[in-house]
Amino acid sequence: MTNTDTGFNPDWISPPGDTIADYIEEQDWTQAEFSKRIGYTTKHVNNLLNGSATIGEDTALKLEKVTGIKADFWLAREAGYRESLAREEDVNQLKASTGWLKELPVFEMIKFGWIEKRSTKWEQVEECLHYFGVASPEAWRKQYSTLGVAFRSSTKFEKAFGPTIAWLRQGERVASNIACEEYSKDKFREKLGELRALTNKSKPDEFVDELISECASCGVAVVFAPAPKGCPASGATRWLAPNKALLMLSLRHKTNDHLWFSFFHEAAHILLHAKKMVFLEIKGLANELESEADNFACDTLIPPEAFEELKVLQQSRAEITLFAEKIDVAPAIVVGRLQHDKLLHWKTILNKLKVHYTW
Repeated sequence: MTNTDTGFNPDWISPPGDTIADYIEEQDWTQAEFSKRIGYTTKHVNNLLNGSATIGEDTALKLEKVTGIKADFWLAREAGYRESLAREEDVNQLKASTGWLKELPVFEMIKFGWIEKRSTKWEQVEECLHYFGVASPEAWRKQYSTLGVAFRSSTKFEKAFGPTIAWLRQGERVASNIACEEYSKDKFREKLGELRALTNKSKPDEFVDELISECASCGVAVVFAPAPKGCPASGATRWLAPNKALLMLSLRHKTNDHLWFSFFHEAAHILLHAKKMVFLEIKGLANELESEADNFACDTLIPPEAFEELKVLQQSRAEITLFAEKIDVAPAIVVGRLQHDKLLHWKTILNKLKVHYTW
């Protein structure tokens, strides 16, 4: 039996029959006499005493007449006893499920403050079930295995189901506290053009709140959450409701060009692709939908007509900085685009134009 609210954890369970037996003893009655007084057979009375028979409303009223103790006391005593039995069985099931913890990044989940550290493994299982909002590991698998995830997989990372789902769940939890207006495709598309200017802000605390607020006004909940070990995602999108989308970004983005490309890439999935799909962004896999999202991000950050002008410029710090000011994006965005299109080497000295984030 466990009572997590009070910290009272007795290792015994007392049926209501114990209270009845105490009363019978106080009155110096035999069970046979008590049976006559309450109108039950001695067998049924014996079942009441040992807890195998339940106390319903009719029995509670009879006990009230015989003992003078109100019916609501007996009903509460019965309910408490049955709950204790159920909790005892639940603890046994939790103890049998501790192997599930090996599938989850428990250490990181505790470190990130997503869950609390518990004193026993079975209590840690219980804590994780609360986190995922499911009743059992079996329910967890059933709930999350149906996600239609379109992976951009990477050979550099092992795709781990448990850590990835833990990360996505944190996005759900945080997004539930972000008040969003109903999703508007047109409004979101227009808003993205305005959000390009945020790339010029150097520190996350200068743009994160504004980004979240502006996207929420279009029906999109933006969540920044660190990816635990085993989850190689840089971003993800999914629909939480018909009029509320989730756009997640991990803290793997160490430079501003990567962060903003990922943001606009994820935004493309929301604007252009089916609501039933979940997109998990991990470098490596190329497909039509991912290519479409890449192109959208590229063209939103640097419009095609501007990019044609960029291609003929000399790749100097001064010209790239001037070009970036002209189209109102951070210089790092320009450098990243040139590298993305293989027009500039990845190890160029112009990488110094990139802002390195400390989350």
